[in-house]
Amino acid sequence: MAAEHAWIRPSEETLRSLLTPIQYEVTQHAGTERPFSGEFWNHFEDGSYRCIVCDTTLFDSSTKFDAHCGWPSFYKAIDESVMKFIEDRSHGMIRVEVRCATCDAHLGHIFPDGPAPTGDRYCMNSASLTFAPQDGS
Repeated sequence: MAAEHAWIRPSEETLRSLLTPIQYEVTQHAGTERPFSGEFWNHFEDGSYRCIVCDTTLFDSSTKFDAHCGWPSFYKAIDESVMKFIEDRSHGMIRVEVRCATCDAHLGHIFPDGPAPTGDRYCMNSASLTFAPQDGS
């Protein structure tokens, strides 16, 4: 999937002014929000989830599921080409970090314990996402 639009990275000052402190910490420093605290962990409207930094579409709401983990979880990305996957050995674990391929924002991690048909669980931070309702909803 090609990029939806050309994106030019804003200055750090501009980025800090556009994002809340938690959005900045999560997306720019690979932080995480507390479970069950984010805006989208229990959000199930029809639409698409996008990167909070650059507005790249990442997930369709039809692939969201309740993983009972406290973070928004999806079993499939819109297209894996909009994401980068990086081995993460922090916190004494081996995980796969998920970043936005357009702007390099940290989104969350992917785990192999999701539902069919993919078996994947994209465990994302609400602070990394914005939501665009489906037309008419």
